[in-house]
Amino acid sequence: MIILLIHYNLEGSGNMKETDIKFLENAFKKYYFEHSDLIRVPERTIEREFGYQKFNFGMIRHISIKDNKELRLLLMQNIPSDVYCSNAYYSFPDLPMKEKDWKEADLIFDIDAKDLNLSCRENHTISICNNCKEISKNSEHCIKCKSSKLEKKSVACKNCINSSKTEVSKLIEVLTDDLGVIKENIHVYFSGNEGFHVYVYNSDFQTLGSRERSDLADYIMFKGIIPETFGMKKFKPDKNLFPNLDENGWRGRFSKEVFGSKSRRPKIISQLIANGHSSFLKTLDDVSEKIGVKIDPNVTMDIHRIFRLPGSINSKSGLSKILCNDLQKFDPYLESCILNDDSIEITANCPIEFKLKHKKFGPYQNEVVTVPTYAAAYMICKNLATIS
Repeated sequence: MIILLIHYNLEGSGNMKETDIKFLENAFKKYYFEHSDLIRVPERTIEREFGYQKFNFGMIRHISIKDNKELRLLLMQNIPSDVYCSNAYYSFPDLPMKEKDWKEADLIFDIDAKDLNLSCRENHTISICNNCKEISKNSEHCIKCKSSKLEKKSVACKNCINSSKTEVSKLIEVLTDDLGVIKENIHVYFSGNEGFHVYVYNSDFQTLGSRERSDLADYIMFKGIIPETFGMKKFKPDKNLFPNLDENGWRGRFSKEVFGSKSRRPKIISQLIANGHSSFLKTLDDVSEKIGVKIDPNVTMDIHRIFRLPGSINSKSGLSKILCNDLQKFDPYLESCILNDDSIEITANCPIEFKLKHKKFGPYQNEVVTVPTYAAAYMICKNLATIS
């Protein structure tokens, strides 16, 4: 096992108290000891780069691991806050980036509720002032010192998860119907916080570089679409060139969204032609927002990124990154909430109610409460509580 240390500033964790770090490390260590079956090395292990972070410390990456035994040894010896593994395959994964000799990379998509522009988020977002540390419900300025330097934290919301699931389903449809990906090669994981990671293995896209993956992301998001593709020529547009509702791919999706039904199609096409080419560009933008898949394109195009390892804990929440065998039935705030139930006394300052394992917690206004370890970890990871 070869290790290279790289130091970064970690968001949030740099200010965590030693007692809180000790509590989380103990909880995480117990998890990795008792649930080693959940965290395993991926296929072609020796070709991948591994990395991890520790609380109040930087990133340690460019690690080579041979098997599950080495991985478990790393977890138990270091008790990381987060564990990562590359989607890329290298000849020399333990060397610096320029010397690794990149071969190919799995295709990975990140769908996160924070990117979906959902109206519910203002109801369960918390503002933490970086100046005076005052905690309040979502606001643009600190209610105490009026500072605009605020850190935003979001707590559990069912609508956020369901909306993210919808985007995952849309993505899988495009991957299988348009791009010919075999469904069995698509694995969906809950990220451990508020979204999903979608992995595509053994596809024709393995050897694509960053630029090609960026183009692929644009296609999936329905971005950069040419009006002529959907029948709208700049000069002398032809009604017969517009898509039908039963067509495959984006032409069919566009048609269903814009026309709605076969009976309305002729009238709407006439309106589109009358409004002109530039107006049609605005229509495409509006349609893109509705039917395009909301992925993070920067994640998809990055062929050197290390991703959170399936089965590991997300230090932003204390929840685990878990495979979703049945996406629609999957309940992350039950199935990914795996830390133990041992009671712990904390001082909680969480102005919004949330639910884990079918139990409600909060709101708490800077008060001492006794809660299960999983709930304490959730709030401490979000800087909304501290060990009493």
